[in-house]
Amino acid sequence: MKASNTILGIVGAAAAGALLGVLFAPDKGSETRKKIKDKSKDYGDNLKSKFDGIVDTIKSNGKEIVDEGKAKFNQVKDDYNSIKDEAKTVKSNY
Repeated sequence: MKASNTILGIVGAAAAGALLGVLFAPDKGSETRKKIKDKSKDYGDNLKSKFDGIVDTIKSNGKEIVDEGKAKFNQVKDDYNSIKDEAKTVKSNY
């Protein structure tokens, strides 16, 4: 989580710096507002893309963990059934 916090901090600082740079630029108000809107959309799209990547990674890792858990459960179940069958065989021999 530290890496994602660092990335979000950097993105936030870059957005704040860009916003301040646009605000202090010697343009007309309408131009400045258009620049702010465009930059905000760019940063929003970039942040959404990064967030979607993180969510996809979490989903992928979660699926792998679930699949691994199912495989281990099935192995334990098979081992249990084998031991149970062996116990029945031993019991029937006595």
